[in-house]
Amino acid sequence: MTPTGPDGPPESDGRPGPDGPPASDGSPGSEAGSGSGPDVGSGVGPAGASGPGKEAAAAGASGLGKEPAAPGPSAPGPAAAGPSAPGGPAAAGEESEELAALHRRVAQLEAREKSRPQHHRLRTTGSVVLVVIASILSLLAVIAVWAHDEVTDTDRFVASMAPLARNPDVQNALANRITNAAIDQIDVKAVVNDLSSAAADQGVPPRLAQLLGGLTGPLESALTNLVHSAAERVVTSDAFATVWETALRAGHASMVKALTGQGGGTVQLKNDEVTIDIGPAVERVKTQLVDAGFGPASKIPAVHTDFVVFSSPDLAKIKSGFRLLEVLGNWMPVIVVLVAAAGVFTAFNRRRALIGACLGIGAAMLLLGIALAVFRSYFLDHLPADASPDAAAAVYDALVTYLRRAVRVVGVLAVVVALGAFLIGPSRAAVTVRSVSGHGVAAVRSAADSAGFRAGPVEPFVRRWKRWIGIAVLLVAALVFAFWDHPSGVVVFWFAVVVLAAFAVREFLAPSYPSPPPAAPAAGQGRTADA
Repeated sequence: MTPTGPDGPPESDGRPGPDGPPASDGSPGSEAGSGSGPDVGSGVGPAGASGPGKEAAAAGASGLGKEPAAPGPSAPGPAAAGPSAPGGPAAAGEESEELAALHRRVAQLEAREKSRPQHHRLRTTGSVVLVVIASILSLLAVIAVWAHDEVTDTDRFVASMAPLARNPDVQNALANRITNAAIDQIDVKAVVNDLSSAAADQGVPPRLAQLLGGLTGPLESALTNLVHSAAERVVTSDAFATVWETALRAGHASMVKALTGQGGGTVQLKNDEVTIDIGPAVERVKTQLVDAGFGPASKIPAVHTDFVVFSSPDLAKIKSGFRLLEVLGNWMPVIVVLVAAAGVFTAFNRRRALIGACLGIGAAMLLLGIALAVFRSYFLDHLPADASPDAAAAVYDALVTYLRRAVRVVGVLAVVVALGAFLIGPSRAAVTVRSVSGHGVAAVRSAADSAGFRAGPVEPFVRRWKRWIGIAVLLVAALVFAFWDHPSGVVVFWFAVVVLAAFAVREFLAPSYPSPPPAAPAAGQGRTADA
């Protein structure tokens, strides 16, 4: 039998159960004494630090969990009334009031807990919306930055397009275009008629003169081969590569005008096509033909034939969108970072929100990479009939070289950040990685201490400010990366290596894990020493 108070619940006998502390009877007073109720075990009642909640907790700790003292002169029993111990109806009323206050407090806390899931759902929904918006904007930001750089950075534009001068497919397409432009300016039939008339004037028999008049076809074919050979020598020479690069650099301002709709210069926008004037190359072929002894080539007039770089019936729409992207090129990355940060800050679990934001941006980069491949096929399938698919493919690949690189960089960076956020989490895999790494660094520190290394006052300083040192490392790495000029995937990799090395040095100076104990001598060695 367990003794009971006047009107209160039965008290425990203070003896521990088979598996733990004294068993509770499930009453609110028992919860208060064990600390299992929210905010109740701390003794904070509705009236403050000294209110009923605290008294109830004290009662649970001192009265309900202890055996009653044995009756005696100085300690009367629970039911005994005397001057030295309170009892009777007054004590029962006070205890009932305390229990009622405790019940009210528990009801308030339960109501508060029921209201929290709704608040959490609102925050989670808002965070998900912001993360999705940031992911979509990251896709547009990469395109905007690429378009902005291609237009405003002459060196970057030349680096993209200059290698085309040494591409065999482009060289063959240029040689064909130059040949056609030159042949179109030479009237082969008129040349043959002049030759036949000259032969007749020189007394050549009429039949032979007639045979000369039938050489129009063979002569035109031979002339085409001659011009094409000369054009190939021109476009495959180092001099042409230099001329090509110089023309691109000089015409970059004209390209800016073309993409903004103003036109003019070497690069022009007309008939839904972006074209490059290759008239200077035609002039060089004409000069070489004349120098080779082909006099009729001197009659080739100055022509301006265009090499189509891009053709689309929707070029006007593309031009309008390009202007918008060019304006937003400097601000879109900032907007993406701010929106993603807002999504992470709004979330109830910010670490998971950071992982979700990074994975969303990574998925956007994967989608953009697939879109570039699909649009390449669409672009090649809708070329003009006289365009070279191989040359057009080379031009397309050159134009999107830096866009593809940006997609890879942003995607790799997002995966690296998501992996870092995962490794600082409570999952078993993350804890295992941290434990193995920490014990490894602790072992290195132990070996260094054995070799005479002393950290001195650095260790207590690093241990005191360890968290802030880690935050400083991440902030410095983020700032340096933000101002890095066109980073590549290799740069992202080395940034990750440097950050990990900095954290390893921090852990080495102030290990969080105990050093491994020295190895105990083997039993056989001990017996040998005793002998």
